[in-house]
Amino acid sequence: MITIEQKRVVIDSIVKLIELPDSAYEKARKRYEDLGEWFDRDDSAVSRHNPHIFPQGSFRLGIAIRPLDESEEYDLDLACKLRDGITKDSHTQETLKKLIGIELEAYRKARGIKSELEPKHRCWRLEYQDDLSFHMDIVPCIPADENRQKAILESIRKAGLDEFVVGIASQTTISITDDRHEGYKQICDDWNISNPEGYAKWFEYRMNPQQTRILLEKAQVDDVPLFKKKTPLQRVIQILKRHRDNWSKDNPDSKPISIIITTLAARAYNGEVDVVTALGNVLEKMGGLVNQKKPRVPNPVDPEEDFADRWYRQDCLHLRLEENFNAWLLQARTDFQHITSTADTEFLCEHIEEKFSLRVNESELKKQLGISVAGVNVITPKIHTIDRQDSARPWEW
Repeated sequence: MITIEQKRVVIDSIVKLIELPDSAYEKARKRYEDLGEWFDRDDSAVSRHNPHIFPQGSFRLGIAIRPLDESEEYDLDLACKLRDGITKDSHTQETLKKLIGIELEAYRKARGIKSELEPKHRCWRLEYQDDLSFHMDIVPCIPADENRQKAILESIRKAGLDEFVVGIASQTTISITDDRHEGYKQICDDWNISNPEGYAKWFEYRMNPQQTRILLEKAQVDDVPLFKKKTPLQRVIQILKRHRDNWSKDNPDSKPISIIITTLAARAYNGEVDVVTALGNVLEKMGGLVNQKKPRVPNPVDPEEDFADRWYRQDCLHLRLEENFNAWLLQARTDFQHITSTADTEFLCEHIEEKFSLRVNESELKKQLGISVAGVNVITPKIHTIDRQDSARPWEW
């Protein structure tokens, strides 16, 4: 019988191999702070517009992991918000994006970055090539207008989000550029919106509601970056993302996307204080949190946005995204039951390598589990792999 402490050792052995070191987060932070200082310098073309550079995505939430292929780049998602002097009545999306692009190109040359600045649909991509190879995707944006913020506020309230989070999240909604938008080159008022800062506030609240409330009331929420908190929820999401990456390595276009995993895991999390209990709870509840009607996986800080919209879009039906999500979830649950039900280190090392593409030192694992080299009688679980073709139904646990 494996003890709860031994289960933690097994899970921790996975986390240690996929976690980014604090130094990687710190380097990323220094990069975007340097970019912010560049935008705010005296001769900057955008300094008069009160620019604000901030991270979003996995780096912002403290859930970034090492890529499956170590040669892959890390992805640092940023937003550049011009807070003054630019509105949807004064500028087109195209004009805003070009304005940001001019400054980014000047920054690239000043910092000796060799890779060309690359335009994407919503952002500019800037690639670094050094000891920590990663690219920055910078989304140009402006604050959403007051009417849009009020509409978002009411939408969040109707969705039942905690009132304390509602007010904070609704104030950070932004209007973003997207060259696929029909009004991209015209003055129009229906820009696409996003709210990465609001989502981060919601995520932190889900990690620890009472502590977050106290911190926000004291205006100290930014004192400790999320990546330094290392909560069970963050660990669970990191582990699930790595399992997903390995499970879908032969079919990456159809893999469950990180924002769906993150949102469902955060909703399922119930404040568990250890990662083993949190992981079991999240895997049990995630599937049941997918709505049967649209929006299937609503954005908690913009409930009309569906993170799972590609599941039913005609141009994505061939990817069978919902079916693949269910198949992955079934397999994840099965695999985690296996690795938390035995102290057979040979089995554990083989299973972790197969399911996570990670190599755990067996001798070190035995030592951490408190197992003598001579060995003890252990029970090796029977392996069961879920057939992806038989995946449309959610599991029961």
